[in-house]
Amino acid sequence: MDQEKDIYILAIESSCDETAASVVKNGREVLSNVISTQIALHTLYGGVVPEIASRKHIEKINQVIEEALREAGLELRRMDAIAVTYGPGLVGALLVGVSAAKAISFATGIPLIGVHHIEGHISANYIENKDLEPPYVCLVVSGGHSHLVVVKDYGEYEIIGQTRDDAAGEAFDKVARAIGLGYPGGPKIDRLSKEGDPDAIPFPRARVAENAYDFSFSGLKSAVLNYLNGCRMKGESVCEADVAASFQKAVIEVLVEHSLHAVKEFGYDKFAIAGGVASNSSLRKALAEACRENHIRFYYPSPVFCTDNAAMIGAAGYYEYVKGVRSGLDLNAVPNLKLGARE
Repeated sequence: MDQEKDIYILAIESSCDETAASVVKNGREVLSNVISTQIALHTLYGGVVPEIASRKHIEKINQVIEEALREAGLELRRMDAIAVTYGPGLVGALLVGVSAAKAISFATGIPLIGVHHIEGHISANYIENKDLEPPYVCLVVSGGHSHLVVVKDYGEYEIIGQTRDDAAGEAFDKVARAIGLGYPGGPKIDRLSKEGDPDAIPFPRARVAENAYDFSFSGLKSAVLNYLNGCRMKGESVCEADVAASFQKAVIEVLVEHSLHAVKEFGYDKFAIAGGVASNSSLRKALAEACRENHIRFYYPSPVFCTDNAAMIGAAGYYEYVKGVRSGLDLNAVPNLKLGARE
């Protein structure tokens, strides 16, 4: 995309339990990426507590923004736009980031751009994969989302498949809690699975009859819980590593199968993954293998850009900026914002 001058975006992300700010140059070069995580705090409660998350964002937001500018070596007045996540997410958490971005925009006159959180995850792929351009298929898998998306162009998306119940990351967290691993579940199951037999327990693979691209993980989660309860009632010992590995394999097989089906059906030769679960080592390995066998180019972000961060919001915000998209000071948090919608 040609342009006469460099574009600098200050990006803010606060949709869940990470307070993050970043300065991104021309959509693909990250000059700073500051993340203040609350994982240790929420681990005490076995998951994210929205009210606590909101209060922590308020404490950290100004520090994180100042650090991002300092790390980038740029003053606020050099920014061409302020990009901020305005949905989906926890409403209180989103409001902190949106309010900060609006205040900066109002005080400085720098244009404001509201960014969709999932669009940010997809755009994380542009940071390290300089050759990746639409169109392609992207699998977004995180704690709150399991989407198969056709990326038609920058900022133009078609959701072709999504979860009917639990998101993949949500299922990981719930199964991890049931096994006794605690929060956050995804990384802990990924680690424990390496010690287990993925074929030890035949957990089900759900398929949705009406749409071959949709996902359903609640039945699998229930099957794991029933297995654990059955063992306890019979007094049988449970091999947590086998449970973790068998559960993870069931999730990965469905994700890989649906993804490959979509790429082939739509006739693309490029496929990307995004979201927190995209950092799962077994999922990456399985998708890389499947793509290699089917001559599909496979793209993925580094783990730091898979989990919530502001650099991905800056990447998405850049492409909105060059298209002329601007948000007013009436921008509000939209906790259930749909991909492709602008409110």
